[in-house]
Amino acid sequence: MSITGLQTGFRDLSPQAAFGLALAGGVVVLAADLVRLVVVGELAFDRLLSLLWNGLVDSLYIGLAAIGLSMTYSILRFANFSHGDLLTVGAFSGWTVAYLFGGIGAAGFGSRLLLNADGGTSARELGMSVLASPLAILLGLVAAAGLTILVALAIDRLVYKRLRRADGITLLIASVGVALSLRYLIAIVYTQDTRGLVASAPFWNPSWLPGGPINLHEMTLVVSALALIVGVHLLLQYTKLGKSMRAMSDNRDLALVTGISTERVITSTWMIGAGLAGVAGYLIVLDRSQITINLGWFLLLLVFAAVILGGIGSIYGALAGSLVIGTTINLSLIWIPSDLNQVAAFALMILVLIYKPEGLFEGVDTA
Repeated sequence: MSITGLQTGFRDLSPQAAFGLALAGGVVVLAADLVRLVVVGELAFDRLLSLLWNGLVDSLYIGLAAIGLSMTYSILRFANFSHGDLLTVGAFSGWTVAYLFGGIGAAGFGSRLLLNADGGTSARELGMSVLASPLAILLGLVAAAGLTILVALAIDRLVYKRLRRADGITLLIASVGVALSLRYLIAIVYTQDTRGLVASAPFWNPSWLPGGPINLHEMTLVVSALALIVGVHLLLQYTKLGKSMRAMSDNRDLALVTGISTERVITSTWMIGAGLAGVAGYLIVLDRSQITINLGWFLLLLVFAAVILGGIGSIYGALAGSLVIGTTINLSLIWIPSDLNQVAAFALMILVLIYKPEGLFEGVDTA
């Protein structure tokens, strides 16, 4: 192509396409620089592996939350802004149960019930880790799923069921109200203080394993998340309920005509989505050691980014989007400070959507 032809082509570019082209050029430059840093030794290979591992860990808890959000949209057709606060519900309820059982004899009942809001003890003194209190951690994990499901079903009965025929904007606004209500009810009970709940993570360093020691809290998160993701896949693909959910996602009216109980599918959707969100919130605290009433709210944008990036309504797209988001926010630490690393994830999301507005999974609108 001649220089004149190139100039004409650039002049014909829309502002959106030009912006996308600039972002794509930036991604190519950074990818080349990453290779250069590894080759010349400025970035240790172990450091690169560590960043990729952290990206996987982040993508898994984002993915658990994104599955629920994507299912809610796919079945109920609205963006549920209270989904982030379901993560917070799971975190607080699950760790309350873990503290009630794991802290017996080490702290008073009131202190354990309110997650040490009085500062009477510490996570280290209670021994809250997967090795020191494995049964308490497991009970908390189960409770996080179960109690979050109960909260979600109660919200559906009190709020969303009355708005079944409402438009998406009405439901979205209602979900914002639900989010604020949940967050500040939690604040009334547990206070707004951020506090540490988990003792320092134990490590496993077998002689036969290459690389550094394994953080057992991170490994617990990875194993639990992968098991749940596989379980959801099997449920959707090989059970009658899963087929009903996929049918209702494709065409709700047709599903109703064929005898599928739409209310049963909606209830199951809330149960699965809320359970995964509750577990995600609980595991995030296990990994980060700290809890705050804003935990889910701060993660909500990343969860939405993963869902939009993968293709709204596609569960597998949500997982793919979560992997891209988690990897990006960690690899970006090579060039930018941690306070700005989420900017890289959203920039990549914008780039993908400029050229593929339907998302990575081509706008699949089914589960």
